[in-house]
Amino acid sequence: MKNLTDKLLLFLKGMAMGGADIVPGVSGGSIALVTKIYEKLLDSIRSIDIDALYLLKNFEFRAFWKHVNGGFLLVLVLGILTSIFTLSRVITFLMEHHAIPLWSFFCGLILISAIVILRDIRKWNVLAIIAIPLGTVIAYFITEIPPVSTPETIWFTFLSGAIAICAMILPGISGSFILLILGQYEQILRAVTERDFLTLAVFAVGCIVGILSFSRLISWLLKRFHAITLAFLSGFMLGSINKIWPWKEVVSYRLSSSGEQKPFLTENIWPHHYQLTTGEEAHFLIAILAFFVGVILVVGIERLAAYTKTSE
Repeated sequence: MKNLTDKLLLFLKGMAMGGADIVPGVSGGSIALVTKIYEKLLDSIRSIDIDALYLLKNFEFRAFWKHVNGGFLLVLVLGILTSIFTLSRVITFLMEHHAIPLWSFFCGLILISAIVILRDIRKWNVLAIIAIPLGTVIAYFITEIPPVSTPETIWFTFLSGAIAICAMILPGISGSFILLILGQYEQILRAVTERDFLTLAVFAVGCIVGILSFSRLISWLLKRFHAITLAFLSGFMLGSINKIWPWKEVVSYRLSSSGEQKPFLTENIWPHHYQLTTGEEAHFLIAILAFFVGVILVVGIERLAAYTKTSE
């Protein structure tokens, strides 16, 4: 990190990643890809290895910090945590009271992000072209998996963290959505809101185990099959739009741990059918505006990231 401006920009990118990961269906990995820090993030995570532990064991802290690119990771993680702890209530409020504009915003964000990522592919081939619909179909079917009832135990919290973190760094399907499928989303969000540090610590350990393993796989794929991997990830993001489509009809409900009735299974419907089906306003014009705000935001972030990279 060369100066305070670079650190501030990285911190803001971390906040954007954290804010995205709170929402079920949106991935912080998408933000990392668009802001041109994805591969650097994977390489930094991958550098936490046996050599790093050896340096730490021998109290060579400066060498350890340099080996794991500590300055980069610290600022980014601080941004992510700041966003999670400050925006969790805001995102929850928007999901409950202004869901259609919120989901429309993220639809615009995800759609343009996928297009921006495809632009980064310089050498196209048949496999890369096939990878786009393949990623789309796989993500679509994942988003169709209904939530399940799971135990609220320490060991499952650890396992949930290990699985969810893989999605958090995988563009398209968010860690929050995986937690929703695993039936752990409310528990983790409640732990954040109520500052339940024991649950959060166990979840964090699971995340560390998962991310150290999964980042190596993605990093290897990007280095060996760059075009195919980016095309697949872009398709994955497109398929995930199925989850965040703003207009939905609730097919069945479930009772949350607090006894509240929550949507369980939903079906996507067109805006002009939404009011007839649900009796609620479709807010179509506001949704379109929110959609383009998401598009403009990603284009702005991408231009800023490109400018910053050129300056460096």
